[in-house]
Amino acid sequence: MCCFFAALVFFGPRLGFLIYWLIAPVRVNAAFATFNLPWLVGLAGLIFAPWTALMYVLIFPLNGFDWVWLGFGIMADVASYI
Repeated sequence: MCCFFAALVFFGPRLGFLIYWLIAPVRVNAAFATFNLPWLVGLAGLIFAPWTALMYVLIFPLNGFDWVWLGFGIMADVASYI
């Protein structure tokens, strides 16, 4: 059971972000369009910081209280790597 939860924490946000990217690629590309290679930034987010990338795409564009949600994504990434 512990291995199941570990796999869910590791693959859950990555799978969710990948499915969201396949369903709404325009929204994901719009979120990362300010970078030189938006697909590379999205892929790096998928690999290294999936919670942050998923949260960034869901709340894009960032306004006011949205930074708190992005902070939760960063904390979730840090917690999943510890």
